[in-house]
Amino acid sequence: MGQSSSTEQGASPELREVQSLTASTGALPSLQKSFPLLSDPQTQSIPLASLQKCFDLNCANVESDQDAVLKELPLMFSHLGSAIVELFFVADENGVSEVEFLRGYTNVCGRAVASALLNNLFRVFSVACSKAGVRVDLQFELFGDDCKISGALSPRDVCMLLCICWIFSCDSRMLRLNAGKGGVKFSIPDISHLVFSAIEACREGDAGLDFWDSSVSEIDMQLPAAKIHLWALKNVPHLADCFQQFVHARLCYLTPPEQEKLDPSCSSAHESSSSAISEHRLLTPGRAWAISLSLRGAMYEEMSKACFPSDDNETIDNLLYQSSVDGKGLNRFWSRVEGYNGPTLMLISACEQKTNARPWIIGALTNGGFENKDIYYGNSGSLYALSPVFHAFLSSGREKNFVYSHSHGRSYEAKPKPVGLAFGGSLGNERIFLDDDFARVTVRHHAVDKTYQHGNLFPNQGFLPTEASVFQVEVWGLGGRSAREVQASHQKREEIFTDQRRKIDLKTFTNWEDSPEKMMMDMMSNPNAVRREER
Repeated sequence: MGQSSSTEQGASPELREVQSLTASTGALPSLQKSFPLLSDPQTQSIPLASLQKCFDLNCANVESDQDAVLKELPLMFSHLGSAIVELFFVADENGVSEVEFLRGYTNVCGRAVASALLNNLFRVFSVACSKAGVRVDLQFELFGDDCKISGALSPRDVCMLLCICWIFSCDSRMLRLNAGKGGVKFSIPDISHLVFSAIEACREGDAGLDFWDSSVSEIDMQLPAAKIHLWALKNVPHLADCFQQFVHARLCYLTPPEQEKLDPSCSSAHESSSSAISEHRLLTPGRAWAISLSLRGAMYEEMSKACFPSDDNETIDNLLYQSSVDGKGLNRFWSRVEGYNGPTLMLISACEQKTNARPWIIGALTNGGFENKDIYYGNSGSLYALSPVFHAFLSSGREKNFVYSHSHGRSYEAKPKPVGLAFGGSLGNERIFLDDDFARVTVRHHAVDKTYQHGNLFPNQGFLPTEASVFQVEVWGLGGRSAREVQASHQKREEIFTDQRRKIDLKTFTNWEDSPEKMMMDMMSNPNAVRREER
């Protein structure tokens, strides 16, 4: 139903100009297919109600782990569509024309600086809260294309904003994987580490919070909106991309009405639940999503499999090493990761050996696989504080001591190099050093490191080196199927070489009758026998 695209008819100069802008995003063909599905054939415009319905969420499809979903969150679902249309789409008495439809899309999904995209996200959140009757203290001053944000948010508000962003990401991914079939159920994971990160970045001095025992809903403080804006740009720079992906998926992956009638029960095809990720793994969906907000491209797609797994087997394939299953130590580590040449993510769970010490989790992302070298190597990487507070420390660009991994050498070394794994710093002063038994990890102050950005890897980290007992180590591969296939061929080749070394081919030895072993056996059996020496 609907009319044909205006490009087939005589398009106005205004429409051609907007189409050229939309073409730069790569979404013009999909939008030209979607417009006839939404528009009224008589008015050649999209009714406001139809466009708003495209962006509305169904709270029945959202499940929560513990108290992740606040009671105000479902109230906003039915107002998201009207907030998005009100802010970015201009309508006349007939609705939204094709020109304004394409222009509204470029207003949201067009190329812009990260700060402007983040302002769009905050504006949608503020308007949706206002329409739902949820009080949020946010003010915006518009200066042309620029926007200044002021006001304050509570930790509950920040949690609600992050939950909506997670739903945006999950919804857009499921629509893309399911070819526009909606109705997928998804479960919001625990993202308190992100909220605590915002609190730690915004508070002045020590707020005296125990992040291990604190609950987001019980923290009563106001966080300046401008500081939250800066925190997001530093730690989760691609948070606003969640909103862009949501708008793109909702407008570009529309299902024709006749196809919806033929397949009304598509919602059960893929059910994303954080319970698919075992609780004993360090990389939970919430932590994986936080890391993915600092990534782009292929690594983002691979990390998203741990955030929103449509198939748990696909997630397990990315888990290269788990100390609780494969055993601790460098030897067990190399047996699982050797030959993998793609990007890898290592997570370490540890706890200091002192009274009232609490466990924490840190991570290191490398752009390539691990190699047995006695020097630092790598060309990019990141460090992460994952629990109880999230922080991302990207490359500083000053040095390139990204990763160090060295096993015992076979030859004598007058000055032996450290044996273990390290990230950042320098030999003898590594920022993170994991010993060869995977029993202890040493974390030093960022002053010794010029490779990664500065910051604490766990709460209350001091200036002195911190030694902690290791609970668990995980290594995840982010190189995709091709990297796994290359590793599989490498491991198969190594197995063939090992089998060849184990086998003894008797034909390669000298004849038994002429061998020294037979002569010795004969002498032992009858030492008095006269033997003629052959000359």
